[in-house]
Amino acid sequence: MKGQPDKKRILIRIAAIIVVVAIAAAMFVIGRGHTVYFDNKVLEYNGQEYKGPYSIEVQVDGEKVAKLKDGERGMTTTMGQNFSMDLIIKEEKGGEEKKVRAGLPLPYNMDGIIINLPALLSGLPEDAYMSEFIPTPSDEELEDEEVVTDEMEGLMNFGEDEEQ
Repeated sequence: MKGQPDKKRILIRIAAIIVVVAIAAAMFVIGRGHTVYFDNKVLEYNGQEYKGPYSIEVQVDGEKVAKLKDGERGMTTTMGQNFSMDLIIKEEKGGEEKKVRAGLPLPYNMDGIIINLPALLSGLPEDAYMSEFIPTPSDEELEDEEVVTDEMEGLMNFGEDEEQ
């Protein structure tokens, strides 16, 4: 029969579509990039205050990505949904260091993720130590922004209002 595609051709097309979908799903999981911010800041949760140690050094894949004193923030970028880091913690200036390994899954729906290290080290739930980073515009950017109150203002001006 000339008008109908043969079964072999249909099976090859279906197999090609399945392979493309499988590759897309794998790339979505493996190739998802995140910016992870680390906070060594005081956190209040359920009426209790969690203070950070004197300093925390954050290492990802054996590389130092941040050294945070009390109240500071650092960052790194990572690929994939699983994130692990080594934390080298000094409770007080000149004190002994202790090393803690922490691993956690990163949510699909967040690009910028803030991890509050004192809350993580205290064993609080994920909603306490993890939040989404939402950048706020600087005061300078807010001053430069022009606020238009009339949606049609200036759209239909063809030079009729200009004085000569």
